[in-house]
Amino acid sequence: MRSIIEIAPLQVYYSGLLFTPRSSLVRVGYLKNIPWVPVEPKVADVWSSLIQTLEGHTSFVNSAVFSPDGKLVASASWDKTVRLWDTSTGKECGILEGHTNQANSAVFSPDGKLVASASNDRTVRLWNTSTGKQCGVLKGHTSIVNSAVFAPNGKVVASASGDKMVRLWDTSTGKQCGILKGHTGGVNWAVFSPDGNLVASASNDKTVRLWNTSTGKQCGVLKGHTSEVYSVVFSLNGKLVASASKDNTVRLWDTSTGKRCGVLEGHTGKVKSAVFSPDGKLVASASWDNTVRLWDTSTGKQCGILEGHTHWVNSAVFSPDGKLVASASIDETVRLWDPSIGKQCGVSEGHTNRVNSAVFSPNGKLVASASWDNTVRLWDTSTGKECGVLEGHTEGVNSAVFSPGGKLVASASDDGTVRLWDTSTGKEVGVLEGHRDALNSAVFSPDGTLVASASNDGTVRLWDTSTGQEVGVLEGHRDALNSAVFSPDGTLVASASNDGTVRLWDTSTRKECEFLGDHTDVVNSAVFSPDGKLVASASHDETVGLWDTTTGKQCGVLDGHTDPVSSAVFSPDGKLVASASDDNTVRLWDTTKQTTIEIIETHASINITKFSNDGMHLHTSHGVLQLKSSLHSAGNRELPHTLTHSLYVTDQWITCNMKKLLWLPVEYRLSCSAVNDTSNLIVIGSASGRVILISIDFTALPAAYLQPPVTVIAGKGFLGLVGY
Repeated sequence: MRSIIEIAPLQVYYSGLLFTPRSSLVRVGYLKNIPWVPVEPKVADVWSSLIQTLEGHTSFVNSAVFSPDGKLVASASWDKTVRLWDTSTGKECGILEGHTNQANSAVFSPDGKLVASASNDRTVRLWNTSTGKQCGVLKGHTSIVNSAVFAPNGKVVASASGDKMVRLWDTSTGKQCGILKGHTGGVNWAVFSPDGNLVASASNDKTVRLWNTSTGKQCGVLKGHTSEVYSVVFSLNGKLVASASKDNTVRLWDTSTGKRCGVLEGHTGKVKSAVFSPDGKLVASASWDNTVRLWDTSTGKQCGILEGHTHWVNSAVFSPDGKLVASASIDETVRLWDPSIGKQCGVSEGHTNRVNSAVFSPNGKLVASASWDNTVRLWDTSTGKECGVLEGHTEGVNSAVFSPGGKLVASASDDGTVRLWDTSTGKEVGVLEGHRDALNSAVFSPDGTLVASASNDGTVRLWDTSTGQEVGVLEGHRDALNSAVFSPDGTLVASASNDGTVRLWDTSTRKECEFLGDHTDVVNSAVFSPDGKLVASASHDETVGLWDTTTGKQCGVLDGHTDPVSSAVFSPDGKLVASASDDNTVRLWDTTKQTTIEIIETHASINITKFSNDGMHLHTSHGVLQLKSSLHSAGNRELPHTLTHSLYVTDQWITCNMKKLLWLPVEYRLSCSAVNDTSNLIVIGSASGRVILISIDFTALPAAYLQPPVTVIAGKGFLGLVGY
């Protein structure tokens, strides 16, 4: 956060006012200082248990652990590094580099002078915490090393591996001094008892095993989990063991008898780790349901939920004094929590899982959001409040779309159905069943009488919206379909497939009428030109294909992207095509000359939905991009200019005319977004399930934001500081 403040202090001040809890005295006293936000994001009423978010890793974080004095946290990541963090400031204070594959765990020695890290590169590495230098490489495992831990005296390290063994190492010499054999599946975790006399190991064979460290002999097998056991830990007095499993539970065991003495149930996803508090009264468990849960060890009852991560949580650990919990997540962050608060005082409204799409109704009064929580939700754009929950799908919803008149919403789901909903009542008015696999998209015909659905079963199906009946099955593709789209007059459907082809279908006869050649890789989308005479197809082969709809012949290949092309759209006059790619650029092409005339660096992979009516802006999955007027044809410039300013959302920022406007806290960052250029309203759906609406009043905005700074270098248009 400090580095962000140094870059853009005023913008972070604005964000602090908008995103702090409603009861915050600072917010109450100073929110009036940003009158240019008439619709505010919905936030919590009071502060949550989240204290700090530690950002810096560039991939999933697998584990986090406190140093013995609680002043540092070490985190291990898929980015092949271990990072050290100062718990008082949240600043990164060291990067331990050397592993050649992902780092799975890191742990401090009892005196805090060393860190041991375990990696998929089959090694355990030792690091000096004061210098950050590597001081030992422990080699011998024949498979990935999942975890490593020091003995209480710091003289031995135990490592757990996919080779079904736990190995013991002398930290002074780096030599192997023991092998614990007996598991019939890979070993995920190993830990010493507080007195160092036992090792407990957790395995994919669904058991926890106890070993005598002096003899290396197995002295107990704890059976009861119904799936893989990911981690195991001793209580501070050594009398209990807690094990975390893929079966969504944590189990407590008596180490003297080997008997189960508790089952902690409540997680809705696999539990990756569990740990006792220093006083033994609590267990903290980390789960792929995106939460850390707190449990009372005497009763087995849940006593707190720490919510805020936007993806699976891999580990959680108490600080030595028990006043903090650190959690590591696939969302690339480590978070610090106050367990005494015991819950995230979050927003009560919203999805409970990732938001996959958000779309405005034709009149701009509603937003529909589709989520992996199996629902579509409707939001009132004037108030920002949820006004309907459309429930019925039995699996995640991938997309939602309004009918041309806005009276219906069609939702496409992994459950293989399209459902139709009345937007005025929120009631389901049709279930379109027939597909044999997940649906990727659904779209209305221009007159709203048909829906076309594209499925992983390789077919497009046509449905009558008035009856809900299937009226056509368009078969011919040899692989999953990514999208289907109607021509402007509704007489054709174009479908894009993983089989590398685009096909045209006649909606009246339900027959294939043109086969538009082959890309050399997956086709992600296809779109018609405004007059319906051309189709542009975006492909994984890094090109956009242009096709004549009357002959089926290719009439152009737009080649220049260096990564898969996700989407392409025509300008209103059909003379330009804009394409977006995983190379984090948008390219503008002249369809006649088939040359690139502008490149915009977007700093993220996006999808383009349409040009503005004047051809001067692009609507994308992250907001609106402004193009350079000098590059447009006279025909484009003569169209009525309907958009003055552009709002765009990057990973960390909302920008206006390519200048940073508002910083987004981690839990509000986008998984999808949409911008309504009429009301200047931004909708952001996040991986945590939050949906927020923010509007910008340009008449009250500081003047510095109203002129877009576009730098032209060798024909390239850059987004200034966007994304940095």
